[in-house]
Amino acid sequence: MNKELIKTAKTVDIAIDEACEELGIQRDKVKFEILELPKKGVLGFGSHPAKVRVYIEENKTENAVEYVKNIISAMGAKDFEVQSTLEGETLNISLSGEDLGFIIGRRGETIDAIQYLTSLAVNRLDGDYMRIKIDSGNFREKREKTLDALAKKIAKSVLKTGRSITLEPMNPYERRIIHSAITEIEGVTSSSIGEEPNRKVVISSTNPVKRPYRGNKSKRFNKNSRNSRTNEDVSKQYPFKNNKVNKVTEKEKDKTQVTDNDKAVRSNIPEEAKDKPLYSKIELE
Repeated sequence: MNKELIKTAKTVDIAIDEACEELGIQRDKVKFEILELPKKGVLGFGSHPAKVRVYIEENKTENAVEYVKNIISAMGAKDFEVQSTLEGETLNISLSGEDLGFIIGRRGETIDAIQYLTSLAVNRLDGDYMRIKIDSGNFREKREKTLDALAKKIAKSVLKTGRSITLEPMNPYERRIIHSAITEIEGVTSSSIGEEPNRKVVISSTNPVKRPYRGNKSKRFNKNSRNSRTNEDVSKQYPFKNNKVNKVTEKEKDKTQVTDNDKAVRSNIPEEAKDKPLYSKIELE
């Protein structure tokens, strides 16, 4: 908000000088508005002093630069420079100097926080909204290239599989970069989900893959579990199989006994009859 002070004095000049002294600012850096001119009365009656409004029009650009300098100095940085350029409604602030890596932070989290606070402080002043963009060591440019490459890589995977992919949480600035890159790729689209600060970008195909219905997974037949069952498990589940095996075994035993009986009978018959079948046709007279 603009700093201002309304002052009264015998003359306009005296009122302005007293206001500047009270504000602690030189006269050439202030503006003033005469609210009332001094008026002399008759025989000391009806006179009134001059009334002046003295104010300072705060420059958003200068305030933003000063604010950033104060923050970085408070963080312990020394021997650094802050430069600014105004492009439309965007104020680009560039930081340069040694050992400013900590200003960026992990994936730009620290410099994003400084940028956000600067925007809040500056846009509290009167005037049009000003967008603040702070960069250090071309970090923003490098980050934009990284995110652009990431968006293209993910889009390629989505086009190949037809399935959506959700990225890690990003701030609004980085999400805008992803959305901008996706708009240039045919066959994919992007959207944001979640709440700040965990809002994420989802990249999807415009022709998603339709998955066939496979029924209830719990009722599916598990081949591996079948192969892993032992004979004991099978016998418990299907006891009739053991009965079948037992019956066959008894039958085989009967065959063995018949064979042994045949041998016993043949051993008691004469030699000339051994070549003849054990059982022959019986003729009735």
